[in-house]
Amino acid sequence: MIPLEKPLRLAVEADAHALADLVNFAGEGLPLHVWTGLAQDGEDAWAVGRARQAEKAREGQVVVVDFGNGAVAGLTGYGIGSEPEVIGDDFPALFRPLQELENKALDSWYVNVLACYPETRGQGLGSKLLEVADEIARDAGYNTMSVIVADENVGARRLYERKGYSELDKAPCVKDGWATETKNWVLLVKSLS
Repeated sequence: MIPLEKPLRLAVEADAHALADLVNFAGEGLPLHVWTGLAQDGEDAWAVGRARQAEKAREGQVVVVDFGNGAVAGLTGYGIGSEPEVIGDDFPALFRPLQELENKALDSWYVNVLACYPETRGQGLGSKLLEVADEIARDAGYNTMSVIVADENVGARRLYERKGYSELDKAPCVKDGWATETKNWVLLVKSLS
């Protein structure tokens, strides 16, 4: 992992509440929809999300912006290998188009989650975290960045395009009970060389 300077730091378990919020912001409600499906009898869907995010924090997978009062923005990403993931008949329909797009971004560092609390938007936090993502990717030996955005998320797409990303492909969104205006998922890529 690259060195991080304040206000950047790796997330810790205590950030799980904020991370669940941020993941749900980035996913435009899809994470909460998934957590609701994963919740056992009477279990709170947000508790499921917080537990999943606490695990990611324990694994050192999340970079956050913290000005001293807790995480207000976060970045989660990972490297996509050189072989496509197999999409079998039992692959969840909701995630099939997302995986199909990821499979077109082989050998890239994938920005899985980039979000900030609404009250901190417009302060350059997303741009700063994308610069960190570029550094992490270079440090890990990747020459390409990738991200998937919802077609109606104009603000996110504009940010990525300002940072050098361009559309490579898109796939129709499968809603599978998720209430969304999203019609298509859009794969954006950027070269680091």
